[in-house]
Amino acid sequence: MEPLPISTPHCRIERDGHIVTVTMDRQEARNALSTDMLVGLADAWQYISDEPEVRVGILTGAGGTFCAGADLKAMGTPSTDPRVLKRSQEIPDFHWKGLLRDSGSLPTKPIVCAVEGYAVAGGTELLVGTDLRVVAESATLGLFEARRALFPMGGSAVRLPRQIPYAFAMDVLLTGRSITATEALAMGLVNRVVPDGQALDAAREIAERVTECGPLAVQAILRTYRETLGMPEAQALQVSDGIGWPVIGSEDAKEGSLAFREKRPPVYRGH
Repeated sequence: MEPLPISTPHCRIERDGHIVTVTMDRQEARNALSTDMLVGLADAWQYISDEPEVRVGILTGAGGTFCAGADLKAMGTPSTDPRVLKRSQEIPDFHWKGLLRDSGSLPTKPIVCAVEGYAVAGGTELLVGTDLRVVAESATLGLFEARRALFPMGGSAVRLPRQIPYAFAMDVLLTGRSITATEALAMGLVNRVVPDGQALDAAREIAERVTECGPLAVQAILRTYRETLGMPEAQALQVSDGIGWPVIGSEDAKEGSLAFREKRPPVYRGH
């Protein structure tokens, strides 16, 4: 696959049919975050949302490492790439958008995370912003900020206790210790642990399963979760109904029922 034109020197973005793969590629710094990487990530999430035929994204890292966190110097230094420099001035809060922190501009389609090696500090914060997560068995996760008298600005102090049990979240956040893949699975932080070198293949398998579902239904489920977070159940169900009924009446829903009766794979078109 050829990288899309929105790729940057530290972020490779490729499309294969309904799936977009986003690869953090700054191997000399264990894929630590930089301006070039964050602009690429921000543009990738927007592309995934905007392209009607794209149904799911995969986020991974090159060279056997996911992301070793923030490189404050590189994040504060303007890019030497003209297009990245221009985009960094055009995208409001591109740091937060790239980190999947800005709830108002999260991708409207699911993101599958494929982790090998280190996914620490900002790397774990990126993972927490994704929807489905695969990690290699020797991967290392963790939010080290408190150990360095820093704060997890990517949103994990808010999100992590909402995603996993409180005691586990506080263990990760307040001790700043590293977490193994097995521990992350036991906490419910990740979906699957796979042998080293197989995280991307496993993520691709999950992404393909997502593409087999009705895209309107998948996006509506994701949207409903986000829009009802923190609402009382009765209010949340009203929002859910408003989002769900149009999906029930869609052409894709008719196709799903017809394909089931005819014992064939459905052909969903997103309308």
